[in-house]
Amino acid sequence: MHDSGKGRIMVPNAYLAAWRQLRGSLILAAAFSAVINVLMLTGSIYMLQVYDRVLSSGSLATLQGLFTVVVVLYVFLGLYEFLRARSLSRAAVRLDLAVGPEAFRIWLGGAVARNQADETTRPQEPLRDLDILRSFLSGPAITSLFDAPWIPLYFGILFMIHPWLGMLTLAGAVIVALAAWLGRLMTRQGLGQSMAMDASERQFADAARRSAEVVLALGMLGRIGGLWRRMHITALAAGQGAGDTSEVVSAFSKSFRMLLQSATLSVAAILVIDQKITGGMIVASSIIAGRALAPIDQIIGQWRSLGRALVAHRRLIDYFDRRSPPPARISLPEPTGQITVSRLTKLVPGGISKTDQPRILTQVSFELSPGDGLGVIGNSASGKSTLARLLVGAWAPDGGEIRLDGATPDQWDPEVLGRSIGYLPQQVEMLPGSIRDNIARFDSSASDDAVIAAARLAGVHDMILRLPAGYATRLGGQEQPLSGGQIQRVGLARALFGKPKLIVLDEPNSNLDVSGDNALAEAIAVMRASGATVIVMAHRPSAIAAVNKVLILHGGIVAAFGDKTEVLSAAIQSADSTVTGGRTVQMTSGPGSTLSESAISPPVSAKPAAAG
Repeated sequence: MHDSGKGRIMVPNAYLAAWRQLRGSLILAAAFSAVINVLMLTGSIYMLQVYDRVLSSGSLATLQGLFTVVVVLYVFLGLYEFLRARSLSRAAVRLDLAVGPEAFRIWLGGAVARNQADETTRPQEPLRDLDILRSFLSGPAITSLFDAPWIPLYFGILFMIHPWLGMLTLAGAVIVALAAWLGRLMTRQGLGQSMAMDASERQFADAARRSAEVVLALGMLGRIGGLWRRMHITALAAGQGAGDTSEVVSAFSKSFRMLLQSATLSVAAILVIDQKITGGMIVASSIIAGRALAPIDQIIGQWRSLGRALVAHRRLIDYFDRRSPPPARISLPEPTGQITVSRLTKLVPGGISKTDQPRILTQVSFELSPGDGLGVIGNSASGKSTLARLLVGAWAPDGGEIRLDGATPDQWDPEVLGRSIGYLPQQVEMLPGSIRDNIARFDSSASDDAVIAAARLAGVHDMILRLPAGYATRLGGQEQPLSGGQIQRVGLARALFGKPKLIVLDEPNSNLDVSGDNALAEAIAVMRASGATVIVMAHRPSAIAAVNKVLILHGGIVAAFGDKTEVLSAAIQSADSTVTGGRTVQMTSGPGSTLSESAISPPVSAKPAAAG
């Protein structure tokens, strides 16, 4: 369990649990490091024996025997280096496999969470953070950390050769470590800022790429490019600021280590002159001193990588800490389409406090039975799309509740409930894949008959067959083969796939022609006849031709709700009597007809209908 904050429920942190599962691999890597660091003494001991034995005795047999032993030891050194690297790389893969799926869900949920007030300050990129951790585990930076605990071994050998050599190397190590610590303090904030700015820059670049047609057509390329360049320069400056400090510390460490080796050699030479050590110990002590400081030098050289990995590690802990514990669920029956909305309230995202935060929706209440069709109409920014997102669970309400068959949506498993919901957002995007994949919601077990039935219901089957590749036509790429209206109708087929019991359509005919409007009305009628509840957010009256109830939103408040004929008649009469020069609503099914603003706004003297 990981306590993620005072007063919060302690829930298992999946990321930390994955690290605990890697304990065996890390212990194995540490064991290999122990053997590797012992074998690293091979070169210095070989030098010592050559200078003190071979050269003094002139024995070639001794040299041959020593060299044979050295060859064998270096073979084992290479083998253990390989095994350590293999163990760490496999651990990196296992960490990714254990955490990756949940990180993807958190990242995907972050696209929704960023619409909430507490998620607007920092982009959520757990997948990128996980990639940084995976690269760190399989890279050279972590091996220097495994070698660092064995620095005392080399100090001990130097003290055994002579205390002066040990103290000199120890003093040098303290100086290098102090420089590294100061460098870490000076670069920690810069590295965090650099990573955050990099993320913001990537998000801006991705958004600009998705809107490339608009950017080019409206002559915005220069301005957008200039804005990206300023963001890019700011991110580079933050990264370079941290990098400058790291480079200074790295250069100092490298030069100081070389100086220390020369100083060690000089002190050893004095000791040889005083006949306190042998000549072979001069070279051996210099090599051992260099090896003692090598891990510190490597850590400083990989400081930026270590810093980024540490920031990513902390953010991943935070990402998984903020995951809410799943509620206890039982297998509820499939929803029938009965929906009750009670006092539903949604605040404008990004506010500092809820007391003074503006509202998008205020205490919206209504109830629908299976087979009902509800048309939600209102001016722009009246809260229609927000209501649609709340009804399908894409956003969480700040007040009130939604109940399906008497149960709140969180009492269902999201995957199970999702199959009973059809949703067509205002901005329709297809995922990279075939038309069949997108209609089937990427369900590999979906039958062709079910896909074709949904396409026929949306009136798009014949259009798909006219495409060169038919249902195998690829969508979601740079070269989009379908028009906006065709994409919208494919999105409608996706919403209708599997005959869901709750269907929410947000401006479903914004890109449709007359035939598309007719197909939409027919699809709504068929789904209602099958017992589904259909809710349509609309500006054009043709979209609500097949519904039986209407809800009028004005400023996020329910102005009227009830039978379609009664509500619209009352709204038109009220608009005619209170708005001078107001246009009369033409309730036709033509694609160009729209509801006038005066018809969907409550009269000045009238109060909105009670919202619960």
